[in-house]
Amino acid sequence: MSMEVTAWTAMYNAMHAEQDRRPFSRAVARRVLAFARPHRGHLVAFLLLTVVMAVLAVATPVLAGRVVDAIVGGDDASVVFALTGLIAVIAVLEAGTGLVTRWLSATIGEGLILDLRTAVFDHVQRMPVAFFTRTRTGALVSRLNNDVIGAQRAFSDTLSGVLGNLVTLLLTLAVLLRISWQVTLLTLVLLPVFVVPARRMGARLAQLTREAATHDSVMATRMTERFSAPGATLIKLFGRPEDESAEFAERAARVRSIGVRTAMLQSVFVTALTLVSALALAVVYALGGWYALSGSLDPGSVVAMALLLTRLYAPLTALASARVDVMSALVSFERVFEVLDLVPLVQEPAEPRRLPDGPVAVELDGVRFGYPAADRVSLASLEEVAQLDTRGGVEVLHDVSLRAEPGRLVAIVGSSGAGKSTIAQLLPRLYDVDAGAVRLGGVDVRELSSATVRRTIGLVTQDGHLFHESVRANLLLAQPAASDTELWDALRRARIDDVVAALPDGLDTVVGERGYRLSGGERQRLTIARVLLARPRVVVLDEATAHLDSTSEAAVQEALAEALEGRTAIVIAHRLSTVRSADQILVLEGGRVVQRGTHDELLAAGGRYAELHRTQFARPQAAGAT
Repeated sequence: MSMEVTAWTAMYNAMHAEQDRRPFSRAVARRVLAFARPHRGHLVAFLLLTVVMAVLAVATPVLAGRVVDAIVGGDDASVVFALTGLIAVIAVLEAGTGLVTRWLSATIGEGLILDLRTAVFDHVQRMPVAFFTRTRTGALVSRLNNDVIGAQRAFSDTLSGVLGNLVTLLLTLAVLLRISWQVTLLTLVLLPVFVVPARRMGARLAQLTREAATHDSVMATRMTERFSAPGATLIKLFGRPEDESAEFAERAARVRSIGVRTAMLQSVFVTALTLVSALALAVVYALGGWYALSGSLDPGSVVAMALLLTRLYAPLTALASARVDVMSALVSFERVFEVLDLVPLVQEPAEPRRLPDGPVAVELDGVRFGYPAADRVSLASLEEVAQLDTRGGVEVLHDVSLRAEPGRLVAIVGSSGAGKSTIAQLLPRLYDVDAGAVRLGGVDVRELSSATVRRTIGLVTQDGHLFHESVRANLLLAQPAASDTELWDALRRARIDDVVAALPDGLDTVVGERGYRLSGGERQRLTIARVLLARPRVVVLDEATAHLDSTSEAAVQEALAEALEGRTAIVIAHRLSTVRSADQILVLEGGRVVQRGTHDELLAAGGRYAELHRTQFARPQAAGAT
């Protein structure tokens, strides 16, 4: 390793040594070892080979010194050839051992990344919807990428680095002291000149790095928001492109300025430390040469000491910050464990009950519910706030009861914020009730497996969300084994087969982010086709036509009629015209059922339903009279 490389290593370690200082946690260490246990065979081999490489690294300079002594001493050529041949063998062994060590390092590291990512991904999927409504997606993705990779470095870099540097340092010091303790002590006097600037400069570089990362994060967030279809539309409608460009350019200019300062600091730092290293070599050659001329030291020993010196400073500087390196790796593990330690509010039953075959009745029995506070479902670091919002738990549904008989349609209407969509989220168990029960076929949903609930209930929401994938992939979410014939049948029943057939690649056409390449009505009919493909026994419609024009609404209503036929249905609607034919209509206000009955019964009774009806239908009549 050259002195310049040693200087760069020292600078890197110093930078990262300042980034995070936390007390050692034995609990975290134990959990780390639990994740490492499946890889223990590879780990043992990796550490043993690391020790072997450290020994080989020290052996080469010693043999090089012997070669010099043999030449100066006039030994037989066979001795020189034998020593140089041994050096060649060691070089081959180093190369081979290095390749095997790298393979083991990659195997352990990538295996650990796989284990951690899979664990986090699976755990996040079990989190309630409230978790996703509060968490910043970028912060969560960072846990799956940056922090998982940072945790992996604990094994592939930090662990092997500490062991390899320690062995190299001890062997190098032992050999140097054996050759000449006087020269060795004098070179060690220069160590503070090497390490102190590294740590001070490293602190400044770490600060600049964090500042640049902050600006990069802000720019990335702005780009993510502005480059999405809704964000780009909003900017075009209400934004000021010139101001947006100026603000982005200002951030980018700051990053450029920081980059220039960082590059200069790094260059000055490396140049200074390379100079110090050169001075240390000069000391070895000067003092060692004087001893050699006086006859108390062999010329080969001077050469060996000079070569060994290059292998002394890097381990010393690395080990000086080894504890912090370990702490930094543990911080990454802690951030991953933070997510894994969040307890999902919706838990799978230990022994799920079976739902009877045939039509299914839906029942809410005295349901009370309040959305959970942030500290129950989220982390401040994932929301990118200093402290979690403690508000929450306020009851939004108060003693709500309803029953939809098999094959019947029950509608829920009411003002915005009355709690209608909350009921739609409780039925498929996106949340658990605080009191009372939600039952399917007489069985509490908390006693059913999530798979059973998913198979039984199909939910169509007002946004008609689609992934940035093909039409086929979006449909197969409901029925992965469906054939093309089944897909086209679902599309035909949803009244959108002609639209899909006209697309450039048919079923394989990518619909764009959130389905924005399709119109609102087309997206909604595609989500209805997905529900039809799933064949649920219960269909829940949450404002499924709220944002559609009259033409699109008519097409969607036809598709919905197909989806609801023969199924138990809960329809949540703002437009009363869509629920007139319901078997029962519930009027929800302030989280309470204030009226229930058929359309005609509720109109005759007056009250809130009649008031809503007058509000929605009086205006067209008035307009027609003018």
